[in-house]
Amino acid sequence: MSLSDGALAAQLAASAGRILLEVRASGMFTGKALGAAGDAVANRFLVDALRAQRPEDGLLSEEAKDTPERLGKSRVWIIDPLDGTREFSEGRPDWAVHVGLAVDGAATVGAVALPGLNGAVLRSDQPGPLAPHNGKPRLLVSRTRPAAEALAVAEQLGGELVPMGSAGAKAMAVVRGEAEIYLHSGGQYEWDNCAPVAVAKAHGLHCSRIDGRPLVYNNADTYLPDLLICRPEWAERVLKLVAEIG
Repeated sequence: MSLSDGALAAQLAASAGRILLEVRASGMFTGKALGAAGDAVANRFLVDALRAQRPEDGLLSEEAKDTPERLGKSRVWIIDPLDGTREFSEGRPDWAVHVGLAVDGAATVGAVALPGLNGAVLRSDQPGPLAPHNGKPRLLVSRTRPAAEALAVAEQLGGELVPMGSAGAKAMAVVRGEAEIYLHSGGQYEWDNCAPVAVAKAHGLHCSRIDGRPLVYNNADTYLPDLLICRPEWAERVLKLVAEIG
């Protein structure tokens, strides 16, 4: 019997994560060459596996040449073989592997592997309860380029800034209860957040554009510049503050 979409996404994300750890541990590459090698190896594995397991579906990968064929498909796998290439190359843990499935433009199925965090894999088909949190919110921001809107919202809420690496790592930190808000406005692409959004939604988090519009996938233009993933109790207030700031 073939795997369900959720099980396939999780299996592939976990396997790609293990391959990336092996590439890093081999000592054959360092610096930018290590990142490039990781991108290439993980992409080849995921693309080959998805084409074998789901040959009728469309496919969009950060590391593969895009074609218009996917635009006519209802089901499109959207993958980021190595989200956080810099963090991976630096030996940090805050990088991820994204395997997501968009159905009719909606992020429906996803798995995000966090190989640097004991091989954790968060899945849309196995959601768990959100950890309770009281007090001021923690906001995830880029290590090097925190979004102006996130800084302004944090100031208004009296929140704590939590710098972190890849988009997937930040999104999953909200799922894991390590923060309450991930507000990004510095530019992303569909592969940066399709799988994380599918996982976050399944766990009961709010996911939208920063103006409240829905996130829509499998577009001809894959640029998806902004994103809000947060606990539902913060969504209305954060969206209102962003509107006021903007």
